[in-house]
Amino acid sequence: MVEDLTRYNSIIVGAGHNGLVCANYLARKGQKVLILEASASVGGLAAKREFHPGFHAAAAHSINHFSGKVAADLQLAKYGFSADNSLPLIGLSDTQNHIRIENGQVLGVGGEDATSYSDYLASMRKFARALAPFWMKKMPRIGPGGLADMWTFSQLGLKLRMLGKKDMQEFLRVFSLPARDLMDENFDHELLKAVLSWDGVIGARMAPRSPNSSVLAMLYRQTQEGSADIPGGKVASLIGALEKSATNAGVEIRCGAPVNRISIQAEEGGLRAAGVELNNGERIEADRVISATDPQRTFIDLVGVQYLDIGFTNRIRRLRCDGLVGKLHLALSGLPDFPGLEQADGRMIVAPDMDAIEFAYDNSKYGECPEQPVMELVIPSLQDSELAPAGQHVLSAHVMYIPYQLKGGWTDAAREQMCQQSIDTIARYAPGIREQIVHAEFLTPEDLENTYHVTGGHWHHTEFAIDQMLMMRPTYGAAQYSTPIPGLYLCSAGSHPGGDLVGAAGHNAAQEVLR
Repeated sequence: MVEDLTRYNSIIVGAGHNGLVCANYLARKGQKVLILEASASVGGLAAKREFHPGFHAAAAHSINHFSGKVAADLQLAKYGFSADNSLPLIGLSDTQNHIRIENGQVLGVGGEDATSYSDYLASMRKFARALAPFWMKKMPRIGPGGLADMWTFSQLGLKLRMLGKKDMQEFLRVFSLPARDLMDENFDHELLKAVLSWDGVIGARMAPRSPNSSVLAMLYRQTQEGSADIPGGKVASLIGALEKSATNAGVEIRCGAPVNRISIQAEEGGLRAAGVELNNGERIEADRVISATDPQRTFIDLVGVQYLDIGFTNRIRRLRCDGLVGKLHLALSGLPDFPGLEQADGRMIVAPDMDAIEFAYDNSKYGECPEQPVMELVIPSLQDSELAPAGQHVLSAHVMYIPYQLKGGWTDAAREQMCQQSIDTIARYAPGIREQIVHAEFLTPEDLENTYHVTGGHWHHTEFAIDQMLMMRPTYGAAQYSTPIPGLYLCSAGSHPGGDLVGAAGHNAAQEVLR
């Protein structure tokens, strides 16, 4: 057994973007910080990986509302990250009557819907601005709190009051609506409604009719300066900038260093996290451990239930962590042609109407793959030429409602069938794409779990739903980044505010550690 006599102020388990953000802030305050990553490179689901010789992709294929505050605080522009390029949102039509949403306007729909979109966007941006400050704050605990908690609540109340009576009433009415109700209230164009509802359901166990938090998810994804635009596809530049910023601040990063367990030590006042033990037996001590991996993996696998209250353990076990998104990567010999589009340069949604999304979700409830897949496509090699050989391209797709637990299990045959079915769906909009395919890869949620060490392959780490959000994320007792075990903190997507490439959880956890 190897002993490491070096002691750290903070050890962070996992080098996803939230772990890198958290480490940056701590190191800039003088802490000695070590990040331990099981994979061969940093980035987590946003890590660039070669899926075919010369062709690279990341499971997270676009950057969604990354925090401008974090980018400024960590001087990420200095290290090569820029968010000044945005992708249009495109709804693909099998009659080539595609719609395009860009710069606050929608093209390809009737005048009435175009006007309604302007009003709808103004209203949603107003609500998003009211909520924006609270994604970057620790949410108060349930029950009596201190002055800081009271101030946060009062700020939230003030922000809502400042909307004015009419808008505040409208916000309280719509924020928990099913996405379908909100779309039907505002628009007639079926493809437009499906496209606009997409950001409320992507990555979640919800569909447009689900009565939960889809509208709140839409507002969450519009918080970066009130915009729903997606900064351009250079995901690798974000991860590279975070890594360079961290190492420049003095953070030590060790990849290929899987953690076997978090060391829990008994002290006079009770239990405390005292460091980690790696798979090779190496023990490393620290004042605190911060987990950037998902809550179930953190508490069940790395801590162990013997150190946890049974009620807390049961709540962690009940977290809904089964992912519903599959990943399709295509290595292409050239740029695919989508008739009706000048260039496939946007975030393209394949969902002809909201019923198509709903029916795909219905299949997943019974452990079945969708009969008619719905998905989001990007061609990231248009934004980052280093992802493919010269003149060639990569297509990356989020295929929704792919069950983690498939009826009959995920065999090679089942995976290949879903891969071909997804390609068939894309070929309806890009008829020549099959002749361009050099290689195809389909990753199920089970594959994502095994590749990226994320329970259930859930890219939010746990469901983004009203009972697992805000001061309930991931559950009470661990919703303010600290945990029932002193010295152990959370900073992953399983913490407030949630998933996507945002950086808020890493930022907020660092502030709690430094408090």
